[in-house]
Amino acid sequence: MTIKIAIDCMGGDHGVSVTVPAAISFLKSHDDAEMVLVGLPEAIEPQLRKCHALDHPRVTVVAATEVVTMDDPVEVALRKKKDSSMRVAVTQVKEGNAHACISAGNTGALMAVSRYVLKTLEGIERPAIATTIPNQQGWGTTVLDLGANADCEPEHLLQFARMAEAMVAVVDHKDHPTVGLLNIGEEVIKGNEVVKRAGELLRASELNFYGNVEGNDIFKGTTDIVVCDGFVGNVALKSTEGLAKMIGNMIKEEFTRSWFTRLLAGIAMPVLKRLAGRLDPARYNGASLLGLKGLVIKSHGSADAHSFEWAIKRGYDAARNGVIARISQAFASKAGAAAGGPASQETAAPGPGQDAHAA
Repeated sequence: MTIKIAIDCMGGDHGVSVTVPAAISFLKSHDDAEMVLVGLPEAIEPQLRKCHALDHPRVTVVAATEVVTMDDPVEVALRKKKDSSMRVAVTQVKEGNAHACISAGNTGALMAVSRYVLKTLEGIERPAIATTIPNQQGWGTTVLDLGANADCEPEHLLQFARMAEAMVAVVDHKDHPTVGLLNIGEEVIKGNEVVKRAGELLRASELNFYGNVEGNDIFKGTTDIVVCDGFVGNVALKSTEGLAKMIGNMIKEEFTRSWFTRLLAGIAMPVLKRLAGRLDPARYNGASLLGLKGLVIKSHGSADAHSFEWAIKRGYDAARNGVIARISQAFASKAGAAAGGPASQETAAPGPGQDAHAA
């Protein structure tokens, strides 16, 4: 099966100078992938020429005449820039021309455009942003929501947990992954009313609910999934990014102070390289917009080509493992069980070559 990825080439802080080289680099290591590069052709083609890929057989350029900037309000992206590279890239998924869309653009605009174009899956009231944060276990903790929903009802947190379970089960190959609810303490009585009620719903659900977890449990890897509202999740994410940068800078400073520390650096370098690899933020770039009838991955706006390529890989893995179908089936089965009858089958965005009429 060939996986087609639509790239919003104009999005992010660096645009085509990052997105195009990353896309071409990804193709070199994935023979079963194709790239749909969306944006201004006059900007994309020179980059393809630099990458010696102007006539690449697995690259298609789709023109868009507008660009959503990082400062554009959501209303501008949604209502005024209807031919933006962001919107055209998302539309490729809706129309079945791509399995996933990757963008480093404005987060609020991407969520709004994606929700408008793709719509949400049956049974899901709000999409959520999910990503993986490195932990001590050597893989990562999936955390959501990371900013799409600042205020949530208990039922929304339960939906987030179900979406994350479906994704982790197929992408990370973990049968019945554990779920934790981010709180200010492990005790059931802790937290505000929304969190306490969410805990009740999770305990009564079919999920493998561990219980309340605290912020440090994300890094310990206490559970495979941690659920929270978007306000708390975004603060946790930004704190994690800041911590990783601080550790990296401290190591660099210490190992340039004297000949002795430089000697120690040479001795410890193999260990430090392994540690740096595990903490490398680039490896965890790419947040999934879960709950939509199509795959959309949000890259960091400041990502370099190496980091953006990891975001492409996240979309590729999600498409290859059928994340949308798994989430759809999970919610359809719950709806069927609630109705006392067989689950209905929800139609997600079609893949390339399929009938796009239903999307």
